[in-house]
Amino acid sequence: MFPLKLMVFVALVSIVAAGPWGMICAGNPRNKIRGCDRHGCGHYKAPRINGLHLGVDVNCRDGSTVYAPFTGVIGGRVNPYKKNNAINNGLLLRGSGFCIHMFYIRPVRYSGRITKGQKIGVMLPMQRVYPGITSHVHVQNCNLSNPTGNL
Repeated sequence: MFPLKLMVFVALVSIVAAGPWGMICAGNPRNKIRGCDRHGCGHYKAPRINGLHLGVDVNCRDGSTVYAPFTGVIGGRVNPYKKNNAINNGLLLRGSGFCIHMFYIRPVRYSGRITKGQKIGVMLPMQRVYPGITSHVHVQNCNLSNPTGNL
């Protein structure tokens, strides 16, 4: 009986520790955040040349499938840059009490309903723009609060 209780406890702790969102990128089931490389760090409020990083960077290999982290709707296209480049694309997602921007993906579409775990796009070729960076999907809450606990 004790091993069964222990297994149930471990399962519940891992579910709670993982946050409410599902896997964001194929190959990264725990939504591991980018560490530091020569281009900077991926955690919330990491220093940047023009201020602080107000999102988190979830590791994702170029060309990987990107999934909806929660059920909701696609609110349209959002671009991370003013100038166009190979990774200047993303989506606004709303639902389940969340509102986020996800950058550096080529979306399947720019509107409509989504369900948690549904394919919403493909990771764009980040290495073409930032050679040597750890490729990632940038996830940013609409209100600029820290999204880390949801991962």
